[in-house]
Amino acid sequence: MNKDIKALLLAISLLTRFPVPQLVDLRPQDAGRSALFYPLVGLLIGGVLCLPLLIFPYASAWLLAAVLTVLWAVVTGGLHLDGLADSADGWLGGAGDRECTQRIMKDPLVGAAGVIAIVSVMMLKYVSLALVISQAGWIGVLLAPVLGRSMILLLFLTTTYIRSDGMASSVIEYLPKRPAIMLTGASYLLCITFSLSGMLFALFGFFALRQLMLKRLDGCTGDTAGALVEITEMLWLLGIALALRQV
Repeated sequence: MNKDIKALLLAISLLTRFPVPQLVDLRPQDAGRSALFYPLVGLLIGGVLCLPLLIFPYASAWLLAAVLTVLWAVVTGGLHLDGLADSADGWLGGAGDRECTQRIMKDPLVGAAGVIAIVSVMMLKYVSLALVISQAGWIGVLLAPVLGRSMILLLFLTTTYIRSDGMASSVIEYLPKRPAIMLTGASYLLCITFSLSGMLFALFGFFALRQLMLKRLDGCTGDTAGALVEITEMLWLLGIALALRQV
């Protein structure tokens, strides 16, 4: 199998619940190369999210927003929502202690902070989606998952991964740096051309979350990367919605 096709399929299998052929003889280098396809996988997710908008163009924006919010979680298997919940529990329950924070984040049970974080992010995403759908159009929805997964690249390019095991460790170690920088920059330029306010909100969220990761963990984990994706998508949509003229 061609190495680029293998890397793309690996990225799809990691970030979505779309079926892919069974991948064999995977090497750490394949994991690193797969990260280059994260924005493309985001575009695939965005395309799926736009289907209800194309199929039901006259449906209520609020109903479509609800459908998309649920579909978003289904397509990704709740992977990033799980990371958001674990991060919130760890950051609150860890009370600044790094070992305690990591131990809580590894706990499969979801605490009060995790529930509050998921409800808050999904509520803001839902309301922002309704406004974006009704006034800004489908491109804002299409680009949200692209931006979210591009932020993973920026995080991995700039932040130490604190765990020595797991797929993310191989991704960071073998990530081709120059192509990753170019892809990240291209994704951001694309998003800026559609909404400067959305991009500024997303970048503010990135820098704030990264500072929190460094303060609490001295780096990032797979969970915090998932939290970053969810919060980036929400802030992108929120930034667009707040800049719209309300009617």
